[in-house]
Amino acid sequence: MLKVAVIEDDRPTSNQLAEWILAARPGIRVEQWFTRDEAEAAIARENYDLVVLDIELGRERHAGVAIINAINKGGRGTPVLVVSAMPATIYRSIMKALDAWDYLQKTTFSESDFVDTFLEILRTAHDREHGKTNAACSDELSLDPLRQAAPLWRGKRVNLPLTAQRILATLYEKRGQVVSYEEFFQVVKSGRNRDNVRKHISAIREAFREFDEDFDRIENIPMRGFRWSDPLADAARR
Repeated sequence: MLKVAVIEDDRPTSNQLAEWILAARPGIRVEQWFTRDEAEAAIARENYDLVVLDIELGRERHAGVAIINAINKGGRGTPVLVVSAMPATIYRSIMKALDAWDYLQKTTFSESDFVDTFLEILRTAHDREHGKTNAACSDELSLDPLRQAAPLWRGKRVNLPLTAQRILATLYEKRGQVVSYEEFFQVVKSGRNRDNVRKHISAIREAFREFDEDFDRIENIPMRGFRWSDPLADAARR
């Protein structure tokens, strides 16, 4: 039986998240914790398949950070989904740097967004545990969408949420070829429209340019989609 911890001090919100989880995957055991102390005690004694947590617990503004650090010290690789009112533009990259798997900002997502993200993390964690990886490597990019330590660009970690990782993996798998919007829709679990894909592409570019201001590998192909340009592959075709 899968076991999930929901760590959230607001009881109505905690109950709502638990209900969504149980509706999405009946039979999951959901344990709800409301303070940092009880959550850390539970993390120490239980082996959870996934932890959903808020950053703020009571008066502790960054209690969730301490809990994530405790999870990391346990060495179990437990997936963490952060659900917080803190602005995603600031805290998503911080949480990813702490090895959280994804970040949802309260009041900006729907039940379907939460469920899609939750189930995607479960599937990814299951595949990782059973060795179902599909790594792609080059001198510059090391990419494995089933491992949260990736991607690496020229040896430096690029912080991306799961959906962006999937889009990047699709681009890189077909490097040198145009990837259509319809192909991207297969890995975008919610918001399957061109504007949403373009937003993810923009976020991916920005993440790469934090380390490489001249990054230009993702080309926009008007009316068709996007292409990862590969100098070696392009030269081989000439």
